[in-house]
Amino acid sequence: MKPTPVEDYAGWLVDPLTPEAARSINRLQRADGVCAVAVMPDVHLSTGVCVGVAAAACGVVLPQAVGGDIGCGMAAVAFDAPATALDERSAARVLAACYEAVPAARRRGPAEPLPEPLRAAPLSDPALQKLARRDGAVQLGTLGRGNHFLELQADQEDRLWAMVHSGSRAMGQAVFRRHTEHAPVVGEGLLGLAPDDAAGRAYLNDAQWCARYAQENRLAMLRALEGVLRRVLGARADWGSLIHSDHNHVRLEAHDGQEVWMHRKGAQSAGGGEPGVVPGSMGTASFHTEGRGCAAALNSCSHGAGRRLSRTDARRAISRRAFEQQIDRVWIDRRRADRLLDEAPAAYKDIRQVMRAQRELCRVVRELRPVLNYKAG
Repeated sequence: MKPTPVEDYAGWLVDPLTPEAARSINRLQRADGVCAVAVMPDVHLSTGVCVGVAAAACGVVLPQAVGGDIGCGMAAVAFDAPATALDERSAARVLAACYEAVPAARRRGPAEPLPEPLRAAPLSDPALQKLARRDGAVQLGTLGRGNHFLELQADQEDRLWAMVHSGSRAMGQAVFRRHTEHAPVVGEGLLGLAPDDAAGRAYLNDAQWCARYAQENRLAMLRALEGVLRRVLGARADWGSLIHSDHNHVRLEAHDGQEVWMHRKGAQSAGGGEPGVVPGSMGTASFHTEGRGCAAALNSCSHGAGRRLSRTDARRAISRRAFEQQIDRVWIDRRRADRLLDEAPAAYKDIRQVMRAQRELCRVVRELRPVLNYKAG
């Protein structure tokens, strides 16, 4: 596999790369062991490695090319109710119930044991195991803050869907810190681990654990939401419709006839026929997708719209009035609107432009419009 020059990605990008993002991607390409990099249309600058990047490497794993929210991703499920079943009163009841059923930070009451798949595969370090029994247990089924959300949506037949975006909460960050503390440098500011030595095996074990945790976390939230919608609307989830994918991971994959460690940070796996979820932003459309298996994109596509403004710039540039105009008729808890200005649609790239830019990477299966959005703020 040969590295692709950054300038060759122009066909997938919505906007030209900023100089800072271009430098970050070039730095990643030059790191020891990196053999190919693909840049997604939602790319934007982040610490260490840009969000919206896939990187194939041989003989090295790069924790910064996965990030701290290991296993962060999307889940979507349909309900046996029309979106029109939600009205102003029932939407208010759903939003109020979400604060209890899907808390932002931690569940109330005593910690329950972690699910069996997480207990069966222990973490590599006793301190991480202790953290899992403590923070991991009380955070399972919680949303987190920032761009994490739970949204009720309507498809083009007006069927009600739920979509949740969240990850591994405190556990992913703890694993990231633990394994980058003494990792050697393999490039300009980039850290790497040999996958066949003890440190590399420990990181891969713990990253896989975090991916399972993040998956269980999203499922727990969807089950809790189903309980809310049963009480408020009498609606039940159609679990056969579940779409579940993550966009922060490292795993062994075959590309161009060789096995490589595929890293995705804010990039979704999009192999041929692979189902996926590409969210927009508050007030804009989201999409269910099917991967096209584009080898030049390392079988990847975007994980969303991608930020256009930093959080600081968004809070400076977007007024509450503008924010409320942008979300239009989407039900939210408007008491928290001032806390959500950095999540306004104007802070993100145009999701339709993103989807057009990556039409070679994935196919749209279903378009959905937002009906109700729950964020912790």
